[in-house]
Amino acid sequence: MLPRLHSFIDGRFVPPSGGRYSDKYDPRTATKMQEVARSAPEDLDLAVSAASNALPAWRNLRPSERGRILVDVARAVRANGGALGEIESLETGKPGQEMPVLIDLLAQFFEYYGGIASIDEGEIVNVGPGYHAYTRRDPFGVIGVILPWNAPLHQAARAIAPALAAGNTLVAKPSEHTSGSLVELARLAVEAGLPQGVFNVIVGQGSVIGPAMVKNPAVMKISFTGSLRAGREIGQIAAERVLPLTLELGGKSANIVFADADLDAAAPGSVRAFTWNSGQWCCAGTRCLVQRSVHDAFVEKLVASVKALKIGPEHDAVAGPITTKAQYEKIQTYFDIARQSGLTPAIGGHLPTDPRLQKGWFIEPTVYAGVTNDTLIAQEEIFGPVLCVIPFDDEAEAIRIANDSEYGLGAGIWSRDIGRVHRVAAQLDAGRIVVNEYNGGFVQTPCGGFKNSGYGREQGRDALAHYSQTKSVIVKL
Repeated sequence: MLPRLHSFIDGRFVPPSGGRYSDKYDPRTATKMQEVARSAPEDLDLAVSAASNALPAWRNLRPSERGRILVDVARAVRANGGALGEIESLETGKPGQEMPVLIDLLAQFFEYYGGIASIDEGEIVNVGPGYHAYTRRDPFGVIGVILPWNAPLHQAARAIAPALAAGNTLVAKPSEHTSGSLVELARLAVEAGLPQGVFNVIVGQGSVIGPAMVKNPAVMKISFTGSLRAGREIGQIAAERVLPLTLELGGKSANIVFADADLDAAAPGSVRAFTWNSGQWCCAGTRCLVQRSVHDAFVEKLVASVKALKIGPEHDAVAGPITTKAQYEKIQTYFDIARQSGLTPAIGGHLPTDPRLQKGWFIEPTVYAGVTNDTLIAQEEIFGPVLCVIPFDDEAEAIRIANDSEYGLGAGIWSRDIGRVHRVAAQLDAGRIVVNEYNGGFVQTPCGGFKNSGYGREQGRDALAHYSQTKSVIVKL
């Protein structure tokens, strides 16, 4: 019998009320590895009730005490990082060598928000004699956190840590494909001293639990990370309740390489931008805009960097498989779309021929060169290791092409001209811009989208503002 994964509610494991489970498959081998609870809305109600009951005591703790507990959670993460990383690696297919960095980042979220839990306070407002006016920031209450399957712990921590620091309690809904690492994080948090009921994890199908969470009258805010389609559906339901949302949706980020850039650094950096996590991250730099004078030479360097990548199930691989079968199949449809558009890949564009990669859901990293921005593969989020290289002539054209997208999540700029860097950054429609490398940013820097990439911000001090409400108090003296 396969091991079973249950929800973690009010400090204990809770099986699904209906006794139903879904099969979870290993993306490296496409074989069954686990049975995951298919929770019902009634199970969600139990989790929301636990969070509601825990709210008064957690909200009324001194901020410094909440911060101390979050730092204790960070210590537990570091002490148990190997086990947490192994769970996430198994569920997602991420190479094991990536996990120490991701676990360190996970701990940093709790350390950072634990450290600043006390500083996001109100202010005295001078309204003139005879009055004492001030503001304070109050938590929303119970927060619902709905998560994708591509980066379970990272995506969860950047919502959970600031929400808890602000005095909220929460119910987190991970993807049914990658739930185990978040359940283990919740268990470790309680073991580290987080009160029972403050952080609950409900395991189940997103199509069932997601809408029920948004409709639940005790849930006072939703943080959602996922596709544009799902975000729109969540938004429509939330509008009926006038429920506040933080949304991080899709991306088709432009990674701009100017002719004066260090091309030997920009090429491998641009490869990492679209192959990290096998392209399964919202900020992936999947549109590489390259100044025409260096386009051909740069593509040669890109191809050479791709050829040097180690793809596979091994611990030290650079990229692993696609996490879900549905996404694996979706990516393949874009190879057909590219062919129909008359595009020939500079490398990739097919499934691996290496026998050791044919059992699992592996995709060859793929580069299409000389692409125009109006093609379907340059406009739609593929969410896989597929790169479009788009030539441009000058700075103005680079900005125009970069902004010619329904998305606006991330961007990259490669140039030695510091004036150009700041001019271009100021004009890009993107929530986060990284210069002369392409990475996931830092815990301290806000992250969020423009346009259809969503609204609200995670990370940094901005996130605390999104998990609390301003209240004015005016006293006549």
